[in-house]
Amino acid sequence: MGRQHRRHSIKCIAEARDVSVLGEAAHIVERARHHATVVVTLGPLLFFSSDTGDAWVLDPEDSLARCLARDGTPLPAGITETAHNFSVEWTANYRINGNAIVFIERSGQVGTVIGYPVTEISGAIRRMRAGA
Repeated sequence: MGRQHRRHSIKCIAEARDVSVLGEAAHIVERARHHATVVVTLGPLLFFSSDTGDAWVLDPEDSLARCLARDGTPLPAGITETAHNFSVEWTANYRINGNAIVFIERSGQVGTVIGYPVTEISGAIRRMRAGA
């Protein structure tokens, strides 16, 4: 938790050859640029964008997070991908608290955001955990 950046490698579960973690990150950032609310799961990851122009990738199993865009402006993805694996340079932990998401940055800074699609995110996480 106290590390500046934690590298977390996960094997890609999806079987489709055209599925790409980097591609999904780029897609969700584009949706954020248009202030569209979208929630997408890809293997063990959850990507979302909001009407605020923010985009995030979450690892629900380990409560890890990385911001991909803020106010419609792309941020460094911090994602490395090969044909068989990918890794994400996680920059925060998160927890859902009612209708808010609390982000705990590696620096120790804590931010609470109200207005993200929490209902849709929570539903997607439940489906991921159920294996659906």
